Order: sequence, then C-alpha cells, then structure tokens
Amino acid sequence: MASFVDRVVLHVSGGHGGHGCISIKREKFKPLGGPDGGNGGNGGDVILRVSSQTTTLLDYHHSPHRNAENGGPGMGDWRAGHKGETLILPVPDGTVVKSRDGELLADLVGEGAEFVAAAGGQGGLGNAALATSKRKAPGFALLGIEGDERDIVLELKSIADVALVGFPSAGKSSLIAAMSAARPKIADYPFTTLVPNLGVVQAGDVRFTIADVPGLIEGASEGRGLGHDFLRHVERCAAIVHVLDCGTLESERNPIDDLEVIERELDKYSVDMSFAGPDGEAVPLNERPRLVALNKVDLPDGQAMADMVRAELESRGYRVFEVSATSHEGLRTLGFAMAEIVQKARESLTVAPPKVAPTVLRPRAVNEAGFKIRREERNLEPLFRVLGEKPERWVKQTDFTNDEAVGYLSDRLNRLGVEDQLFKIGAHPGDTVVIGEDDAVVFDWEPTMMTGAEILAGPRGTDLRLSDWNRPTRVQKREEYEDRKAARAAARDELEQERRAGIWTESSRRKEWAPDLRSEEEAGDDADDDL
Repeated sequence: MASFVDRVVLHVSGGHGGHGCISIKREKFKPLGGPDGGNGGNGGDVILRVSSQTTTLLDYHHSPHRNAENGGPGMGDWRAGHKGETLILPVPDGTVVKSRDGELLADLVGEGAEFVAAAGGQGGLGNAALATSKRKAPGFALLGIEGDERDIVLELKSIADVALVGFPSAGKSSLIAAMSAARPKIADYPFTTLVPNLGVVQAGDVRFTIADVPGLIEGASEGRGLGHDFLRHVERCAAIVHVLDCGTLESERNPIDDLEVIERELDKYSVDMSFAGPDGEAVPLNERPRLVALNKVDLPDGQAMADMVRAELESRGYRVFEVSATSHEGLRTLGFAMAEIVQKARESLTVAPPKVAPTVLRPRAVNEAGFKIRREERNLEPLFRVLGEKPERWVKQTDFTNDEAVGYLSDRLNRLGVEDQLFKIGAHPGDTVVIGEDDAVVFDWEPTMMTGAEILAGPRGTDLRLSDWNRPTRVQKREEYEDRKAARAAARDELEQERRAGIWTESSRRKEWAPDLRSEEEAGDDADDDL
C-alpha cells in the first residue's frame, strides 16, 4: 500500500443552495398575515488550506471525492435555512493546483495559504423576500443553485533550497541523515529511497532545506527505474548537488560517466512554467548553480577514485568536495558552500512591498446590457441563444412547474432588455430561444407576453398570461344547445325506424305509460326552448 503520494486527481463539489419556502402566515385573530417563507441557506465551499501537519496527499488518493454540505431549505415563519458548512481540505506546503487541462490554478506556499476549489451554490429567496407593494402574496419562491463541481489535479512540489541528485546507492540518503536530523531509510541495495526526503541544515546563520530524491539512471526520462517524475520536488531549489559514488562495486561505472548520465537526464526534464521568474522564464535545472560531492572517500578505493577524477571535474568548472557520510569528512565545508549559494539566491529575490490599490468604483456602462444573444441555425431553422450571468442564473432559480414563477422570470428578462434585443436582431414570434450553453432551457418566444403580472388578480401560483381562458360566448352556447337538440331528435328517429322495421317491439306496458312519457319529453323540450 502506498505511503507517500505526490499527485492525485481530486473531484470536488460545493454544496447546493437550499430552496426558498412558499408559506402564508395563518394565525388566529390575524387575517391576511401575508407571506412568511424564509430564504434557503447557501451551500458550503470546498477550500484547500496549507497545513504544516500534512506532508502527503495520501488521504485524497484513497478518498478522491470530496463534497461540501448543502444549504438547508427555507421554512415558514420567516425562518431561513442553515448555511452549509465549509469543507477545509489540508494540503502540504508547496502544493500546486491545476485543472485537468494543465492550467495553473494556484500555488499554495506558506502556512495558511488558501484556494477555493469549489464554491457553494446560492440559496433561493422565499416568497416573503419576493413580496412587493403590488405582488403582496407571491405564490412562488426561487430555487437554490447547485454548487460548483469540477476535477482538479494536486501536485506536491517540496519546498527545498538544495537538491541532492545521483545514481541509486550513491549515498544521498546517508548524506542527508548526516547533515540534518532527518532519518530516511538507508540500506545496501539500489532504489532504497522511494519517496523524497527533506532535511533542515544549519550552516552558520543560514538555515536551509535539502531534498533527497529517488535515484536516477540512464533512460529515466523514458520510464526506466523510477522515472524522473520525482524531479518535480526539486523545481523550487536554488542549487543542485551531484552526489557521485566513488566506492562503487560496479567496475564499468565511474563518477565521470555517472555525472554525464545525470546531466543528460536533467536536460530532458522540462521545468513547470508556473515557477517562472519575473521575466517569465523558468530556469532549467541544468542551468542552476551546481556542486559535486565525491562521496565515500572513507573507503580506500573511494579516496583513490576521488583523487583520479577531481582534476577533470574542476576543469569542467565544478566546485568539488570530497565527503563521507560515515565519517562526516568534508560535510561542514559542503554545508557552508550550499549556504553561500542559497544566501545569494535569497538576496537576488527583490520582493517589493505590497501595494494597496485604491478602491475604484466603476459604474456599469450605459450601453452594457449584461447579456448577449447569438443567432444560430438548427435543422434549417433560426435559433437565438441568450448568454449572460444574470439570465443563466435566473433560469436556474426558476421552478418551471409554477406558472407564477415562470411569469416572474419573463418579467425579469423583459426588464433586462432581452425582448427588445430579440426584436432588433430579427426574431419572430414562434422562434426558438435558448438560455445558456449547457443544460440550457429551450422555449418558443412569444413577444406578446407583457409584464405586469402583479396587477392581475388570480390564484397564488398561477399567471393569467399563461392560462388558457376560453370562456364561451352566448352565440357559442346557443350553437352547442342546438347541436345537442338535433342529436336527440336524430336518436329518436333512429329508434322509431328500428321499431317499425321489426328490430324490436313495444311491450304491453309501453302502451299504458307511453302518453305520460311523451308528455315528459315535450315538457323537457319546452324547457330547453326557454333557455
């Protein structure tokens, strides 16, 4: 089972906003109490926060789906729904947040640094908040909006000033254990180090961090060994120290060849542009200050090998140090050389004091509509797509099962100027209008839908403009009556013809009560004539 994870894909979703409440105050001795529906609560956010107590992304590797709490729905008696609790996700210092497409979203460095990974949805308004002087008792409420949902990539890039690189079993872990209080795993076989190790070194007045990354071999850029993905942990470093094994038991290897192999692998690694300097350029690893540490000089063969290659390395411009992690020989000198490079790098960083920008109030431009309409074509018919933050949000808040809520949406769109803009670009009644890109609402445009539903009397939850009122006139009623009368006469004639044809006969009792039956039918016809 993995114990160290430095890259995960995290699925985060903010809490959904609670729906507003539709309620009317009903209390004894208080007639016409009015609307008292409360607002829905906002959904909780998902926030990434740097914590010194977190050193790995292992928790998110096992549980990659994280959801914030939803907001509660509004209730009667003006009671608002509870707000969803914000979900705080602790991450290690040096975590880089990216999108699935590789876009840099945040670089979290420093205790307490935060990034809102997914914002919670807005709660809907209750009918009490929607009441006006004209619409005194709304029969609808606004729905809560769903929270943001997306996938993000978390990459852990350790905060190190100096990086130790080299072949497996070169003594990097032993070196960091000898120079700091770190206690990495040390063994006499290759690839002992499977995860990066950090150690803090004190050299005089300078305190800095060194990183020990898993060993590199030839072909690491092609996936051999452990690859070179772990080099992301040294992208922030100011200097690189090549740890060369002078006491290797492999006869075909020597420190010069090892150095050349490591240099070629570093050349093939591309530094993330998110760590670019003020000039917009990221310094490649091979162009940063480099030191060479000839390790294991405490061995007889090691000292002899160091004497053979030292001159060659110095002729190439490297600063060479003969060290031993076992006897601590040369470690103090190497530590002060590292501190010198780190100090120069820190001094070169000119950090300007933060400037507090003055508050500038920018009113909305006179010609800024807040939306745009794009004309499209679908199935050889025109289609008009309305795009904008307000129209798309209003559609999400509308309960389309409530006619009054649909009428309220129509009023808001008309006040925003959507209908006037549709006229200008050539829309005709019956054309298809779409609001939004994804999960859009499609409807047939009817420009005769005028505003002012609040002055129309009707039951709560209805809009007379959307109702199909077909009240028959007196002429239509008379025509319907004549049709019914003619249908009864035709039915009697058909029965009489069947009787005369012998299809059925009258009973003996028919003759006794037939006169009474005919008098009743004639009386019914006379009553219909009076209508």
